[in-house]
Amino acid sequence: MTRTSEGRRFYRLRAPNPTGPTAVSVRVDPDRPDPYPLYLAVGGGRRRMYLTPDEAWALWRCLSEAVATLGDPPDHIRTTIRPTGK
Repeated sequence: MTRTSEGRRFYRLRAPNPTGPTAVSVRVDPDRPDPYPLYLAVGGGRRRMYLTPDEAWALWRCLSEAVATLGDPPDHIRTTIRPTGK
């Protein structure tokens, strides 16, 4: 499969939390030269988890199976996320 690079994109959501919303961000940078074109950041800090595409797919699979056992998705997750350039 061939993909055209659209440059760096960010996907963001805020999860409700009793002490205030928690930011969740994913950056996709297909032009990044190393094997980690994605990162996941949770919370307002600078901590990021860099991922290869295979690791990201494995994480997605594990998370989707795990949260599916908790019941129906909450209302705040039923939204369309549009990527941004910054």
